Amino acid sequence: MSAQDIIKLVNSPTPEDKALIEKAYNIAEEAHKGVLRKSGEPYFIHVFETAKILADLKMCPVAICAGLLHDSIEDGVLTEEKIKQEFGDEICFLVNGVTKLGKLKYHGAERHMESLRKLFVASAQDIRVIIIKLCDRLHNMRTLQYVRPDKQKRIALETLEIFAPLAYRLSIRKLSRELEDLSFPYVYPEEYEKVNELIKLKSAETLPKLEKFMKSVKKALAEDGLTHFHTDYRLKGLYSLSKKIVKKEGDIEKIYDILALRIFTDNVSDCYKALGIIHNKWRPMPGRIKDYIAMPKANGYQSLHTTVFTGDGSIVEVQIRTNDMHKQAEFGIASHLSYKDLEDNENKEMSWFSQFLPQTLTNFFQTQSKNQDAPAWMKELAESHKSSNGEEMMEDLKTDFFSQRIFVFTPKGDVIDLPIGSSVIDFAYAIHSDIGNHISSIMVNNKIAALDTELKNGDQVEVITKKNAKPNRKWLDYAKTTMAKRFIKSALNIKED
Repeated sequence: MSAQDIIKLVNSPTPEDKALIEKAYNIAEEAHKGVLRKSGEPYFIHVFETAKILADLKMCPVAICAGLLHDSIEDGVLTEEKIKQEFGDEICFLVNGVTKLGKLKYHGAERHMESLRKLFVASAQDIRVIIIKLCDRLHNMRTLQYVRPDKQKRIALETLEIFAPLAYRLSIRKLSRELEDLSFPYVYPEEYEKVNELIKLKSAETLPKLEKFMKSVKKALAEDGLTHFHTDYRLKGLYSLSKKIVKKEGDIEKIYDILALRIFTDNVSDCYKALGIIHNKWRPMPGRIKDYIAMPKANGYQSLHTTVFTGDGSIVEVQIRTNDMHKQAEFGIASHLSYKDLEDNENKEMSWFSQFLPQTLTNFFQTQSKNQDAPAWMKELAESHKSSNGEEMMEDLKTDFFSQRIFVFTPKGDVIDLPIGSSVIDFAYAIHSDIGNHISSIMVNNKIAALDTELKNGDQVEVITKKNAKPNRKWLDYAKTTMAKRFIKSALNIKED
């Protein structure tokens, strides 16, 4: 275990980067000397692993150093002044942001929500705070077996309900998937055992056929002139599979993506070319062709999905995406926080990506990396819950921010990000409160629509306003988002419950 184990994961580190990480490593190691975790391991291993996860996400050296130092102040060995003196204001801010979160222990819903509120406030100032916290939480989950049993379920449930969905909202699937699967056995032990056995049996049955099919696909693509690609396969996460089993009413035979073949290409054209070659050779299953490149998922995920009959009695899902799309799918917002990428490419990578993002995220990707600005929805979280109590805040989080999302378009092509089930009223208030408060009529896909119309992914919505139009009580039944309901209640002079 050495600083070099972290440095080798950093993209093209400069001598200054290496020196900075080595300095933080040495100071953190000294700061935690003699301190042990509940597992009996030196405490330094925890901050080392946190920094290593950050480096694996290709975060900048500044964030990696903050990961190494994130518990130093809390342990009382280093002061804020000392960190500022040794590393400067930026690293000190990040360390301080994560430290303040750690000081508040979770004693009851109110204190728990207060800690989350602080988390969002700090993250709204610099998104790297939440990413360091997610990496800190991931290593804690990897060692949860050493925690008292009565604490295990509480920590795992919090991870499953807050931290994993938050990682997913930031499109960091690499973190969210592992956080889900590490939490699953502690929160739902019986379901975990069942799903674990099912996936073992299904994998043993499916894997040999999948590997044979993969060889045939590679041959077919090469014969048709497509040579710049590579393939692998992925096993579906246990928690994700458990949710899908419930959705399919327990019938695992209706789930075709437990194991999925993945094809990675250099560009979008080759994605569609590969899809055409596969469909020309293997019959696709009707209704199972999804184009998430043209219409990305709400968290920005892009890929082509198809399910084909292989000819040997098997049915296989094939996912096709570019290498850049795969990087975005795994690392999400973290993949855009390396200042080297931004300086070298002048936001080239972000310019194509931001056009597919919810409007609330677009501004983030257009800012300079040194601002490390947070998505607008993160700022809204920090602002909107200043006066709400713990139960309200948790309900709002689950309903508005961690639910599944849809994209809806304005007539100008701007993208509005809303929870599934949102109405046209939610859309209007998401644009601006004045627009919501003066809705006269709504057009959805160029047709007049009722105010209780539930929006679908890809809908184009136009709000027609009049100065004398105003909300009425029925709107509260039509609105799904907390924000829309609050604006309606305010316009109607109804006190919050």
